Amino acid sequence: MTSNPYADEVAAIPGVPHRWTALTIALTVIGFVVFWPLGLAMIAYVLWGERIMAWARGGDGALTKFRRAAEDMSRNFRDEFAPKSAGVRRPTGNAAFDAWREAQMRRLDEERRKIDETTEAFEAHLRAKRGAVDEAAQREEFEGFMAGRHSGV
Repeated sequence: MTSNPYADEVAAIPGVPHRWTALTIALTVIGFVVFWPLGLAMIAYVLWGERIMAWARGGDGALTKFRRAAEDMSRNFRDEFAPKSAGVRRPTGNAAFDAWREAQMRRLDEERRKIDETTEAFEAHLRAKRGAVDEAAQREEFEGFMAGRHSGV
């Protein structure tokens, strides 16, 4: 029989150290020497760490329920507020409103396409202009170098 009354509980949890070992005592002392809250945290880990780890790994624990609720909320948020593409829009049951909405969405899609084309054209213009300026500056720098080299020879 072991001297640790919790040995059976701890042995069931892989990776959790037994209560007080040489390592946990040394880490506690070092924690108090370096920064006293670290020593307190180490004592808390030794005293309650096993229960916390078992609770966190439990299938029906509060942590699992919290994760499940967070995933459900995230899924609902995405379904509710994610932008809908043109083919996914749901009809409202009002034909006049649906027709007006589709016309507006087509108009907005066309405006977005025009804006994207204009942006691409402007970026191409800037790239060409920067290239011309860089080329002119390089040409001027090279001619200055050559003029200085010829005058020094």
